[in-house]
Amino acid sequence: MSLDKLKLSKPLVAAMTDAGFLTPKEIQSRTMSRILGGQDVIAVGPEGSGKTTTYVLATLMKLKYAFEEAPRALILVPDAEHVDHVLEQFKLLNRNSTFRILGIDSRGAVDTQMNEITDGCDIIVAVPDRARALYLKLALNTNKIQLFIVDNAELIVKKGLQLPVVELANSAYKSQHVVFTEVMHEKLNHMISPFMKDSTTTIEVDEIGEKQAEVYQQMLYLVPNFRTKLNLLTLLLGDTEIFDKVVVFVNTRLTAQTVYKNFNQHKEGEISIYRSLFFDDKGYDDIEDFKDNSEARVLIVANENLGELNIEGIPFIVHFELPEQKETLTQRIVKHGDEDVVAITFSTDIELIEVKKIEQAIGQKLEVMELPEDLKVVDAADKPKKKKGAEEDESSERGAAFHEKKASNLKNYNYSAGTKAKMTYKNKKGLS
Repeated sequence: MSLDKLKLSKPLVAAMTDAGFLTPKEIQSRTMSRILGGQDVIAVGPEGSGKTTTYVLATLMKLKYAFEEAPRALILVPDAEHVDHVLEQFKLLNRNSTFRILGIDSRGAVDTQMNEITDGCDIIVAVPDRARALYLKLALNTNKIQLFIVDNAELIVKKGLQLPVVELANSAYKSQHVVFTEVMHEKLNHMISPFMKDSTTTIEVDEIGEKQAEVYQQMLYLVPNFRTKLNLLTLLLGDTEIFDKVVVFVNTRLTAQTVYKNFNQHKEGEISIYRSLFFDDKGYDDIEDFKDNSEARVLIVANENLGELNIEGIPFIVHFELPEQKETLTQRIVKHGDEDVVAITFSTDIELIEVKKIEQAIGQKLEVMELPEDLKVVDAADKPKKKKGAEEDESSERGAAFHEKKASNLKNYNYSAGTKAKMTYKNKKGLS
């Protein structure tokens, strides 16, 4: 397919050709006509699939004319690094500087950014929390926004920036909404559902690269939260006949401590920590000692400052948490010789980003396993129940420092500031 099929203007086709883009990516060919047609779109695709170029082209096509006071396109990205990347793409394709494009993030002073916005701009690329702050200060006018774009939405959720995204989207209620993400999950859907229209189209592009190397058998368990991970690990490793030698990887030594303590009942020396944070915990400083000890069954290892670790000869590798650098995990699952090893990965919604990157790196999908029927799934919304008798004496919950106010100090009025000032004046003059 040629670039002409995207129905771009001649200047944009020329800019794309000069930049080395001779044919459109799949995500561009499948979403461009819908975005230009005014439809709300959710586009799901891996890193490098062309998501940023897609909405940059769409924005430059949608805004027919330039130089208005209020912005007509607002693009929200997770951090300053992404702001710079998007601005570079606009600079590459907005060849004649037709539109005034402004980047907003925490590196600039709020007052300076307020002045830059009020001076007039057409397109704003911003991090959600700073954009919201400028909106609340009445500097960011969202009334004329035609195109509201959320890029790397999965990272925005991971950073906990859902609230400013929803507030800004609701304020730009007349606009078209477009969301780009690497993965879709419940938390992300919860963020975008308040402002995406019922007619929204979801387009998913699943580009898996060529298989780079032979890897061990992969098993993926999708779990809702950390507590359920602990329950699943305990349940699986309870089968001592199958899981006779296991290395469990976590990200920090503190998490290793938490996982270790979760195994309440086990034989002496059966479960241990590699280079434990506390000297009184059972552990090993050399993994070869763990391999040689027939009584030692589970070793919990933290990725934190780990360095190289020889895990050859261990039949089960469990990634309880996914490391930030995908190479850390992929190096462990590459097959060496004829070893029969099973690699098990636990992932929450937030960690699905890392799962996608791993799948791209190894060139194959991880096999998703069904959760065991007897697994206790913890609901994060559950609140701990009050102890019996706690509701009988409400005052006891307030702590020992709480005292009931004297009757003379109880406030049963609401005087204005002026009335209070007059009363104070009378008291000083002895007129009351």
